[in-house]
Amino acid sequence: MSDPFPEPGQTRGELIAGPAGQIEALWSAPRAELATGDYALICHPHPLLGGAMSNKVTYTLASCAQKAGLHALRFNFRGVGKSQGAHDHARGETDDVVFLAGWLRERFPQGRLLLAGFSFGAWVSVNAAARLSPTAQISIAPPFAKYFEHLPVPTRPRCPWLVVHGTDDEVVNYEDTRAVLEKFSPPPQLITLHEVGHFFHGKLTQLAEQLQPFIAEHFTGPQA
Repeated sequence: MSDPFPEPGQTRGELIAGPAGQIEALWSAPRAELATGDYALICHPHPLLGGAMSNKVTYTLASCAQKAGLHALRFNFRGVGKSQGAHDHARGETDDVVFLAGWLRERFPQGRLLLAGFSFGAWVSVNAAARLSPTAQISIAPPFAKYFEHLPVPTRPRCPWLVVHGTDDEVVNYEDTRAVLEKFSPPPQLITLHEVGHFFHGKLTQLAEQLQPFIAEHFTGPQA
């Protein structure tokens, strides 16, 4: 492409050569006056259950990062949309997250990384954090007790970590998640949304209201 970055405030489709073939992505740039030089990498829910980068919660994560002045990259996991490769039960998907974080770092060598994900993508992004050392982590409805029985619980990210989960989640049990989070030292910041289901139907504004202050706290102002 002729332009190295999307136009300020705009979103552009990307096809990125990755470890298992091309990765389909959407790159959202902040408005010029808000740009911080930082960036967010956003992971979508389970690819075998209809998850894709177009998911509304994934979009909300990217939108909140963009509004805070970060470049935001969301992408399709292997086998979804135009992304090549086959579903690899979070192993290859974790490798792709690490690869894409490096791709972003090449473009923003002084930038800070916000690593975020929803459901399956939350687990994968936390698993990748040990290899990336993000500045901050956001996990929406992380399924620590579902989908990944064959894999150990990821280590705690070494950064501020926000988890948001609804009590009426019909896919990932809230109490199961809370029980796992309490075993981390220190446990992450947990925001509990009452009477909210897994997909945050009708609650995306409420979700964004919880995300924006956390992102602003860790990515607004000069870098350390």
